[in-house]
Amino acid sequence: MIELIQFPWSPYCIVQRRILEFAGIPFKIINVPNPDRTLVWRMTRQRYYGVPIIRDARRVVFETDNDSQVIAKYLDDKLGLGLFPRGLDGLQSLLWRVIENEIEDIGFRLNDIYWKEMVPVADQLPFLRHKERKFGRGCLEQWRRDQKPMLAELARRLVPFEGMLLNHRFLLGDEPRFVDFDLYGILGNFLYSGHYHLPPAHTRLKKWYGRMDKIIFEKTSREKLRS
Repeated sequence: MIELIQFPWSPYCIVQRRILEFAGIPFKIINVPNPDRTLVWRMTRQRYYGVPIIRDARRVVFETDNDSQVIAKYLDDKLGLGLFPRGLDGLQSLLWRVIENEIEDIGFRLNDIYWKEMVPVADQLPFLRHKERKFGRGCLEQWRRDQKPMLAELARRLVPFEGMLLNHRFLLGDEPRFVDFDLYGILGNFLYSGHYHLPPAHTRLKKWYGRMDKIIFEKTSREKLRS
């Protein structure tokens, strides 16, 4: 059985979790504390400390750099999900960089505003220390003060994705590809606290998100999608 090592609101963990759910296979989730990556470090033989990683029998799979999609490609190849068709390689590569930079950069900050509701009390000091060492002292309070303009900026950055859904059920056509799961995970992180909704003007994106939340892959003589 595949094991997903994660913490629940990480956008990149949500991506892989949803791919596994989509595949319809049994898998096990192992949650690690945000500030303590000892298990990850041990499982990767001291080669990696980020999340997510997956363990498939004796094989441990993790990313090789910020722009790799090693885990998703491994799952796609193993499970035959059709998420990385060759004809879309270049386009998907460009899109996931936009998703994982321009969209994630604002989404995680808006979610982190409510960090005390998500992070266990015992982990709050190391969580705060990690954030302030990376983004500067008082960053979480600064993001709270900037909440309204950041929400407006997120809505603006999502405009192209709303447009991509004008004539398709998914971002690149009538079947979901990796970038659909990538955007779903990034937005899932933004929505995780329960304090937000997708921008009301983006009606197609809202329907797409609901579709992505439920879709299941079936492999028979051809691919079927049930939503």
